Amino acid sequence: MDLGERFKIRSNSLEPKQGNILISEPLMNDFHFGRSVVLLIDHDEVEGSFGVIINKKLNASVSQIVDGFPDFESAVYLGGPVADNQLFFIHTLGPLIPDSDPILEGLYWGGDSNTLKTLISTGIANENNIRFYLGYAGWDSGQLVSELVRNSWLVSDISAKQFFSVGPERMWQTFVNQMGSHYEMWSRFPKNAEDN
Repeated sequence: MDLGERFKIRSNSLEPKQGNILISEPLMNDFHFGRSVVLLIDHDEVEGSFGVIINKKLNASVSQIVDGFPDFESAVYLGGPVADNQLFFIHTLGPLIPDSDPILEGLYWGGDSNTLKTLISTGIANENNIRFYLGYAGWDSGQLVSELVRNSWLVSDISAKQFFSVGPERMWQTFVNQMGSHYEMWSRFPKNAEDN
């Protein structure tokens, strides 16, 4: 089997949909998307898609980034290159935060920021049930499908439990491993091909 075949994505019969993750192929050389795991917040073949990179932790806390935010030392993640001056959040608090949108079972996107601040101040919202992201990743109509055809992404599932229990530094490796032995070489390939 040649190198190209070893890195080719074998369809796992998953069409991208809201709540899936996209795992970047190991040769992707991009500041934002290299070795990234992206959670799809919405996918529509006509309107386009958007999601957030969930495994790139920044060296900053929410309190350092947002003026007037309750004292909350939760980490912030690099969500993507679009609107990278805006803060977004994903949580498991569902109905406790009005205007939250479900992503998958037990996991929600956004909601009322004043309620969020109250939940943080009372200790109900914490690092075990909420994560913050600067920016997001977006695809125009047909763009994501085109990238999938080019084998840029592997589509897989994630649960709310995995979202919070798998450390960001281990996410890419963990989800590649879950895809089976065909992708074993992915996990062994160096981050910088010149190091090989």
